[in-house]
Amino acid sequence: MMVEVSVASPPSTTPSGAKSPNSGAKSGAKAQAGVKAAGATPVLGTYGRVAAWLSKRVEVALTTVDLTLPQYRVLGILAEGAAAASGLADRLAVRRPSITAVIDGLVARGLVDRRQEDTDRRRVALRLTDEGVRTLAEADLAVDDYLVSIAGHLPDKEEAMALRSLELWARAMTESRQGPRPAADESAGRATPEGKVR
Repeated sequence: MMVEVSVASPPSTTPSGAKSPNSGAKSGAKAQAGVKAAGATPVLGTYGRVAAWLSKRVEVALTTVDLTLPQYRVLGILAEGAAAASGLADRLAVRRPSITAVIDGLVARGLVDRRQEDTDRRRVALRLTDEGVRTLAEADLAVDDYLVSIAGHLPDKEEAMALRSLELWARAMTESRQGPRPAADESAGRATPEGKVR
C-alpha cells in the first residue's frame, strides 16, 4: 500500500486501528523518505511543524515514566545544577506561576527539593533528589529509545544523519543562548527563501 503525505502536513501520530505508538512513525518516515527519494526540495516553513510533531512523540515516550514534557524539561535543567524558580521560568520561556505548578508537582513526587540558600535565606534553590536523578535517567532512556526506533525506519545512513541532526540542534540552541554569531559567519550556509544554500 502506497502512502502519500504532504511535507507540510505530517501524518497523524495516532492512525486509526493502530496498536502500537510506533506505527504512525513507520508510515510517516517512509513517506518522508519517499519525498526525499523523489528529489523534492524541502519546503521552508515546515521545520516548525516537524519539530512540534517530534515534540509530541517525546511526550508519548514520557508517558512510560509518568512525566509531562514540562516536568522533563525542568528535571533536565536541574540536572545541570541547582536553580531558582525564576531562572527556570526564564530558561523555559514561561511565566513564574506556570513553573511553580510544575515544580510543586515534582516536589510532591519527591523528584525535586527546595532548600534555602546558605548565603541568602530569601533565595530558595531547587535541586534534584536521588529519585529525581533516577527518574530523569529512565526518562532519557525511554525518549532516546523511542526516537531511535522512529529513526530506524530510515535507511542506515539517513538514520545516523537524523540522530546526528538532533545533536547539532542541541549545540545550536546552547550557542544561541550566548547571543548572535559574529557578522562574518552570518551569511555562510544559510538557506534562502527559495531553499538554496548560500
